[in-house]
Amino acid sequence: MAAPPSTAVRNVSPALMSLPARRRALMLVNPNARRGTESLDPIVNRLEAGGIDVAIERFSSPGEVAADIVRRRHEADLAIVCGGDGTINAAANGVVAAGLPMGILPMGTANDLARTLEIPTQLELAADIIIAGNQRKVDLGDVNGHPFFNVATIGLGADLAMGLTAETKRRWGRLGYAIGALKVLMQARPFSATIINREGTSQVKTYQIAAGNGRHYGGGSVIEQDASIEDGRLDLYSLEIDNVWKLALMLSAFRSGTHGAWEEVRTARCVEFDIRTKKPRPVNLDGDIVTQTPAHFRIRPGAITVFAPPAS
Repeated sequence: MAAPPSTAVRNVSPALMSLPARRRALMLVNPNARRGTESLDPIVNRLEAGGIDVAIERFSSPGEVAADIVRRRHEADLAIVCGGDGTINAAANGVVAAGLPMGILPMGTANDLARTLEIPTQLELAADIIIAGNQRKVDLGDVNGHPFFNVATIGLGADLAMGLTAETKRRWGRLGYAIGALKVLMQARPFSATIINREGTSQVKTYQIAAGNGRHYGGGSVIEQDASIEDGRLDLYSLEIDNVWKLALMLSAFRSGTHGAWEEVRTARCVEFDIRTKKPRPVNLDGDIVTQTPAHFRIRPGAITVFAPPAS
């Protein structure tokens, strides 16, 4: 006679047997982000109800983020980064080195990566995307060994980044960007640069050189109307106008990504290029100054896995 089935197996509900294993998340919180002081208790409860056990770690310096992810990689199945674009940028190398997928809770001012990936700024809905578990491999830009998700700029964007303080962004939000931009424009001067890519060498006089990896930057401007964070390319433009105030006429084009239609805007799509200037100039990566010219730009296709809705 055959032995009866095990009682342990016989008494388990089929519904429970089909439940996925619980996941462990390392949640890294930037308390200096614009929404960094908000209570995360409802979000943690929502994640845990969705099968994700959460360990929270707060940090005082973005430089700590990547190291913490690598140090604690064996304790987690995913990393959740709570902050703005600068915080997410700081986490990039750690997530790549640890081999963990990354969830995003957008708590910054501009939240351009979340916008590119169509992750809502409402934290409960952003948490639901992590719970749902859909993953996408996205590209990373790289300048002199430093990663960026959205855009790297030399000129106006870098000047703006140096002038914006965390307090200004926390107090004024996007209005702080507008106030800062007006100050930068009033003092702006063009600079000479050399752009070197596979098409050759160009000597330019420009107010800004930008290279986009994602689609959105600067609180919603579009780097190029067909740009994608999954296309394995960088979208470059050089702003070669004769008067910086002409930007007022070009504003709608920059918001829609059609600025390349203006003859004063040089554009290119590259996987690798170099920018050289007579004197070292700061390079802004996703809101933070982390390197300077000479600058070597390259794309790292599919370098990082993120939790996000399926691509439109």
